[in-house]
Amino acid sequence: MKTDERLLTVREVAEVMRVSTMTVYRLIRGGALPAIRVGKHFRIRERDLDGFFDAQTVRVDTSAGGPAWPAG
Repeated sequence: MKTDERLLTVREVAEVMRVSTMTVYRLIRGGALPAIRVGKHFRIRERDLDGFFDAQTVRVDTSAGGPAWPAG
């Protein structure tokens, strides 16, 4: 591991994502968010969090001239 690579706590990840810590634990346990187990605690690499965000990003194609979001 690079010495300049930052490890985040579950609480820090929850704050960045603006979700509860339980949501972060669910993402880890479900395999959606890679984490390192340190004793009883988890640490998330900053690059893994960035990768998670990249994978969740929604790209909307508005080139067809229709609305960006379907009507509800």
